[in-house]
Amino acid sequence: MRLRRLARYITAAAAAALVLSGCSGGGTAPVVVGEAKRGGVATVAEVNAFSSFNPYSADGNTDINSKIGYITHSGFYYLDDKAAVVRNEKFGRFEKVSDNPLKVRYTVNEGVKWSDGEAIDAGDLLLSWAAGSGYFDDADPQAGTGTTYFSTAADTSGLAGTVLPELGDDGRSITLEYATPYADWEVAFDVGLPAHVVAAKGGLNDEEDLVELLRDSPRGNPEMPKANPELKAVSDFWNTGFDTKSLPDDPALYLSSGPYLVRDIAPESSMRLVRNRDYVWGAEPWLDEITIRFTGALPAAVDALRSGQADIISPQPSAGTEQLFAGLANQGNTVERYEQAGYDHLDLNFSGVFEDDDVREAFLKTVPRQAIVDAVVGEMLPGAKPLDSHVFLPAHPKYADTARNNGSSGYAKVDMEGARALLKGATPTVRILYNRDNPNRARAFALIRDSAAQAGFLVEDGGQGSADWAGSLGGGGHDAALLGWIGTSAGVSRVPQIFRTGAGSNFNGFSDADADRAMEQLAGTTDLGRQDELLADIDKQIWENAYGLPLYQTIGTTAFGPRITGVKPSPGPLGVWWNVWEWRLA
Repeated sequence: MRLRRLARYITAAAAAALVLSGCSGGGTAPVVVGEAKRGGVATVAEVNAFSSFNPYSADGNTDINSKIGYITHSGFYYLDDKAAVVRNEKFGRFEKVSDNPLKVRYTVNEGVKWSDGEAIDAGDLLLSWAAGSGYFDDADPQAGTGTTYFSTAADTSGLAGTVLPELGDDGRSITLEYATPYADWEVAFDVGLPAHVVAAKGGLNDEEDLVELLRDSPRGNPEMPKANPELKAVSDFWNTGFDTKSLPDDPALYLSSGPYLVRDIAPESSMRLVRNRDYVWGAEPWLDEITIRFTGALPAAVDALRSGQADIISPQPSAGTEQLFAGLANQGNTVERYEQAGYDHLDLNFSGVFEDDDVREAFLKTVPRQAIVDAVVGEMLPGAKPLDSHVFLPAHPKYADTARNNGSSGYAKVDMEGARALLKGATPTVRILYNRDNPNRARAFALIRDSAAQAGFLVEDGGQGSADWAGSLGGGGHDAALLGWIGTSAGVSRVPQIFRTGAGSNFNGFSDADADRAMEQLAGTTDLGRQDELLADIDKQIWENAYGLPLYQTIGTTAFGPRITGVKPSPGPLGVWWNVWEWRLA
């Protein structure tokens, strides 16, 4: 059966619902005059374990951390299940006040606050801009000089084009002025972490001192780097001070501005969130409490739904699991299958053993991409083929033409003879980092290891647990990594976030001057046709550098039981969580 976006498998017994079964340990929501009451508890099974209350940092930018960040933070907008921008005017407003130069003013409404009672204000907005703009960075990645202060996961090229923001007299607003047009301006900025907490933990007296520090510090100049110890202390805390697998003793480290607050964490096992009773600057949630179970294995998630220990599951499906989902549907649960806006891939570091171009190319020639697709996707998508682009997914109109011309055809099949010829008798050792708790990644690793060995490579297992592996991506200790990216179709900043020289999510050290120039142009054009041309050019540069290999587009599956309604899966990174406030007990 061919996958269709949000294709639904709904049983006759549950003729109008979605996926996940079960009765968690909370109260029910009785029906009164045909309407459900607010309240009750739901349990959700998630694949990966929580590791940071800062999902904006390079190390904290995992799917589960982002989901927790989303439901415990509020902002000026969110993206719905079609990747459309939905403005939250209960929180505040943002408006373009000038086209030339491009100026955008953001204003937080009065009464909006953090869960410790502190107002969300211009200081929070200024910190978010400082972290997301790279304004103060004076690092030269090639020369190894200077400092990168805030280690943000997002692409900074958009906000980097802004001048020092103007703070409003009301204390709740900020105006960003761009030196050049920016294609993604509408989704370029929002509130991040609490400035008063970052100030205090970063060695300053208060938020006012932080605002003064940011306003008085000069823009970074890589040609004349100059250390800024106070800013370094603040940014160091922003980078790592919110990382934790357990509930911190200090509540300041997990403040909420959204519909839910974190109440308890069992490290690498579960998390409990309760409704934020002060939250009135967004949609009012129905549920009083949500428990998240971190369950990497698909059979365990299915068993949790079947036994009533979970109400919603979004496991990562793999070949050979269709019967498990069919069984859930036959028991009255709703199961939805859809193509995610994401893909799994193998990235090679541009250092160490892979600094040699011949070794890079040789290794990629051994990767059995079709065998990986068959092992992971299997009967879920008959006839599925490897992904042949680093920037487009198959549904994009430009995908087929780009794949024909980007150089991916050179890696369509395993070429063991070509690999051996490039190695010339050498037997390089390659260590691969991956999430060992993810069965699909473990399966891909084993297939790559066994195939590469036939050409003379010794592949070492660098797998780590689901709460640890992402934090190792930017460090040493491995030569390649198996990972996945999932984004939205809103904007194009996802590409420079990964591939631009020195970008926060550029973990393998890729750098290409032609690709950088194309990405700079990409950020400044709103012409969709021109964007596609630039993306195709960038894709070709990535393939020519033997960057790595895209493996397959990921498939999403959500299941939930008949006791819960309002669940609407999204193909983007938030999955079912984008409309958490609409979840309710039937």
